[in-house]
Formats: sequence, C-alpha cells, structure tokens
Amino acid sequence: MLFNSIEFLIFLPVVFCLYWFVFNKHLKLQNLLILISSYIFYGWWDWRFLSLIFLSTVVDYFVGIQIFNNKNTKKKKSFLWLSIVFNLGLLGFFKYFNFFIESWVDLLSSVGYEYQNVWSLNIILPVGISFYTFQTMSYSLDIYYNKLKPTKDFISFASFVSFFPQLVAGPIERASNLLPQILKNRKFNYDDGLKGFSLIVWGMFKKVAIADNCAFFVDDIFTNYSSYSGLILLFGAIYFSIQIYCDFSGYSDIAIGTARLFGFKLMINFNFPYFSSNIGEFWKRWHISLSSWFRDYLYIPLGGSRVYFLKKIRNIFVIFIVSGFWHGANWTFIAWGFIHSIFYLLYLLYLHFFNYIAIHKNSFIKFLVKFIKITITYFSVLIAWIFFRSSNIESSINYIVKMVTDLFNINELIKYRNPFTEGFILEPFIVIVIFIFFEIRLYLDKKLGDMSLILLIFFTLYFGNFFNPSDFIYFQF
Repeated sequence: MLFNSIEFLIFLPVVFCLYWFVFNKHLKLQNLLILISSYIFYGWWDWRFLSLIFLSTVVDYFVGIQIFNNKNTKKKKSFLWLSIVFNLGLLGFFKYFNFFIESWVDLLSSVGYEYQNVWSLNIILPVGISFYTFQTMSYSLDIYYNKLKPTKDFISFASFVSFFPQLVAGPIERASNLLPQILKNRKFNYDDGLKGFSLIVWGMFKKVAIADNCAFFVDDIFTNYSSYSGLILLFGAIYFSIQIYCDFSGYSDIAIGTARLFGFKLMINFNFPYFSSNIGEFWKRWHISLSSWFRDYLYIPLGGSRVYFLKKIRNIFVIFIVSGFWHGANWTFIAWGFIHSIFYLLYLLYLHFFNYIAIHKNSFIKFLVKFIKITITYFSVLIAWIFFRSSNIESSINYIVKMVTDLFNINELIKYRNPFTEGFILEPFIVIVIFIFFEIRLYLDKKLGDMSLILLIFFTLYFGNFFNPSDFIYFQF
C-alpha cells in the first residue's frame, strides 16, 4: 500500500479511529491492532511477502531470548550468528542471487569461457526486505552486546518489526527506541497529533509535488542523455538530486508523522543534507538511520577510526562500498559507494593539512568559506548521484563526460529551442523553488504556521496524482 494512494488515505483514518476510540484503554489490543494493520498494509503488495517478515520475526524473537538466557559465550555467539546468517541469507537470496550469478558469468566470459545457458531465478524482490532484516538483526545484536533486554511479548515484538509507518522504507528503528514505546501505555496528545499531521502533509508535498514532477524529466534525460547538451544533463543531475531527496525524505516525513498520530516518536532520518559543508557531515545528515546502523554494527566493530592509518582507510572503503551494495544489486551502486569513500578520504586529508583555512574571525569570510564548502560538497554528491541513477557504469561515465565537455555548447542548447519556455525545465523549476522556500523556512527554525500548512495542502493536491500514484524510489531497495 502506497502512502500517496487513495487506499492509504482511507486506511489511515480507519486505523486511527479504531486505535484511539475503540481500543484506547487496552494496550494489548492497541498493539494487536498495530500488528494486524501492519500485515494488511504490507500484504497489500503481495500476501506471500508476509511469510518472510513473519519468519524473520520468529527467528529474532527466539534468538534474542536465547542470547539473554545463555551464560556460555560460545552459545551466545552461535545464536547471534543464527540471526545474522538467516537475515543476511534471506536478503542475499532475494536481492543478490541473480547478481552474483550474472557477475560470475561475466567474469568467465571476460577470460574466454562462454556459458550457453545461464541459470538464474525469476525472483520477486520483497518490498522493504533490506529495512526490516536490518531492524530485526539490530535487536539481536543489541541483546548480545548487553544494550537491551529481550521482550517475551511476541505481539509487541512483531509490532516492532512490522510497524507499518516505517516498515518498507525506514527509518530503520532500533529496538531500544521503538520497543519501549510499544510496551507502555499511550495517550493521545493533540500537539503531537498536529505535528504528525503537518509532517504527513510536508512529506506528501515533497513526494507528489516535487519528486514526481522531477521524475518525468529525470527519466527522459537519463534515458536519452546522448541527445541533450551538457547544460541539460547538468539540470538532469540536479533534478535527480532533488527528486531522490524529496522522494526518500518525503517518505520518512510521512512515516514519522504517521507514527506521531499513534503516539510514537521515530528517529529523524534526514537533517538538511544538502546544507552539509563536507562529505562526513553529509553522511551524518543523509539516511541517518542507515548510516548510524553501519557505524554501530560494522564500522566500530572493525575498529572505526581508532586504528592505524591503513586499517582506517580499509574501514572507510568497507563501510561505503557495503552501503552502496545495500542499495541494490548493480555495479552502479557499488561505484556510488566507492566514490563517496574517495571523497571522504579527501575530506580527511583536508582536515589534516588545510583546515586552518576555515579559521577566520571575519564573519563575511566565514560565510563565504562555508558557502564554498557547501557548494563543493553538493557537486561532489551530485557526481555520485549520476552513478546511482544510471543503468550501468558505462552510461554513468558517458553522461559525466558529455555533461562536462558539452556544458557551454550554446549552439546545441539553441537546437532544442528554449527548454525553459517549453516546460522542459520551467515546470520542475517552479516546484523546486516552492520546495526551497519551505525548506529554508524550516532550516531557519521558523515554525510551520497555519497558512504554510494550508499552502502545502493546496500545492500537494494541485500537483499530486493520488489515483495513479508512483512508487517511492527506495521501495526497490
């Protein structure tokens, strides 16, 4: 079930009314309603997917209790590995099986060995599997590291795993944050409800008014990049950076807002990432739930930054490449992660040798340096986004080469008439301007007033298409 669909606009008020007006005095019934609603929400795509999330829930519920009850370190570790192998095995089979087969065949072909019949499976990728497997794994990991005690309330744990607002595209919640909220009594708070509704409207606006409008032009430009001038390709990359941010952060806003309506506070997933002044800061602001997951469960166990230089470099490459691979079974995502690791290493070198440049008492100079840093960071991220969006590595490189070498080709630009007046650039440009206006207001810590909320609702309804909704980009991950 899509957030930006008529079905969800009917589903949400029904569940809300049952939750607060029928079961408001019964915690266990409220949690059972959350579980049933979450399974209906998830099963709306394909009821067969429910068996996978149920299996993942059962395994980590059992593993968590066994890890906590066992005093033997080897047995604890054995149960932990059961969770890791099961969840990563589930994820690996459905998401990466064909990728590994095809990559192996391509490798053999490159050395002259040709396969006549390539064996692959017609596998449907279950929606949200990358998210809920990481969420359940973190539960077992936290119990193993004595950060959390397991719950014996299966309904509450199953509600934590399948909580419908954040089930299919995050934020990837920690049990230490969400599970205690599920286990305690909740009362409706009007201010929280209003804040939740505002976040839902803001998220819907970002998705249907901005991301979906940019998508039409982004798809055309990236598909037919060889037909366009460098300037148009630059606009295409910029539009995609706006599209993916508004699409994904829009989902997160709707998820966080919906959870607020039911009395839950989810973690923030985005914090104005395009205002970052370096790559390190960008990753503290972008997809925070995933980057913090990799930091806590992969980067730090590898030694983090408190190791000698070569191991530190290894850890950086591992964390970014694994992050890229998490996003999808394609070499473009691995390249995207690799590029970010290179930019991050360059940032560390800058900190080591040139950070004194940023130290200046003059306010204008400080602002100018900050602006330059933000600009450099944004365009570094932009280059990586081209690999993320392209269908293969070759297309990514060709896109960038043409964009750079043909950027100031005025004759080519004239040949396409005037893209601004033809609506090719103007239409998404208008919605981006509207988006920037509201984004800056939020960035400057100005509260979303009633008039702003009304305007957001108007623009969402005006630009949106709820009868033929488009998927969120991160559903494919």
